[in-house]
Amino acid sequence: MKLPSASTTKLNDGIIAIDTEYARPLQDASHLIVAGGKAAFVDTGANSSVPLLLDALESQGLDAADVDYVFLTHIHLDHAGGAGLLMQQLPSARCVIHPRGVRHMVDPAKLIAGTEAVYGREKTREIYGDILPIDEQRIDVADDGQWFDLNGRGMQAIFTEGHAKHHYVLNDPASKGVFTGDSFGVSYRETDTANGAIVFPTATPIDFDPDEAHKSVEKIMACKPQQVYLTHYSKVDDLQRLAVDMHDCIDDYVAIALANEQADDRQAALQEAMFEYMCERLEGHGFKDDRDAMWAIMHIDVELNAQGLDVWLKRRNKKPQE
Repeated sequence: MKLPSASTTKLNDGIIAIDTEYARPLQDASHLIVAGGKAAFVDTGANSSVPLLLDALESQGLDAADVDYVFLTHIHLDHAGGAGLLMQQLPSARCVIHPRGVRHMVDPAKLIAGTEAVYGREKTREIYGDILPIDEQRIDVADDGQWFDLNGRGMQAIFTEGHAKHHYVLNDPASKGVFTGDSFGVSYRETDTANGAIVFPTATPIDFDPDEAHKSVEKIMACKPQQVYLTHYSKVDDLQRLAVDMHDCIDDYVAIALANEQADDRQAALQEAMFEYMCERLEGHGFKDDRDAMWAIMHIDVELNAQGLDVWLKRRNKKPQE
């Protein structure tokens, strides 16, 4: 059976970005790393992405048995929803997961229920299909700082728990890069201008932690990367500037949350404020399209960030007052 054709971008040092076609084009990337006839995937997209990943692998003259690892930076379904299905196609691969995420990939029932709580049952099934479990015997539970060997290419898992408690990044000295999942925010290629890339942090609806988000950026930069590979979307450089922007934006998100804490319809107020903030930054960055175009690119992040800040406020207010 002929696989659907994947849209790929050849990057550097054996790295290929694969458009998983999740949500829209250029929204979600899996990265294929090739090292001397062996390969690894970093993040998978959803079930519908799996044929695209296999096609990208085939386009490099490799087959399923050549894949040694599937690295899941974290278990949110736009990153890991297709992992169970993909692992069924890869007879030799080990799946590397943060210890907090393992049980949810072995038995994804709670993960599915959490996603349904955000999107609803029907929409969840439409987007993600049936989430398949991963055989626990095929999982490597990552330790913080642990190195993995891909045919002589060493890569290091570093825990970065500001976006999610089950998140790590993958330091890849061979490329002078880090695969950051969501720990260095999102940066869409449609928003690149003459001023370069623009980045926005991601405030997940469950685990957003501003203090840990700052630490995550610092841990990534401590690897001294020349570029990072984002799941949303792929390679960016000029990291000194972007790291400063990440820190500033994390603080701005907190300010947005606190400014709207007492709003009658807090969720709506947070969403409106988040979109206004993103528009102002995009306009200041030299993005020329109108706000309808901005909404088309950023609306998923606007909505999720607003939910994330709302949950953060609720959790913050439950803490004992000192």
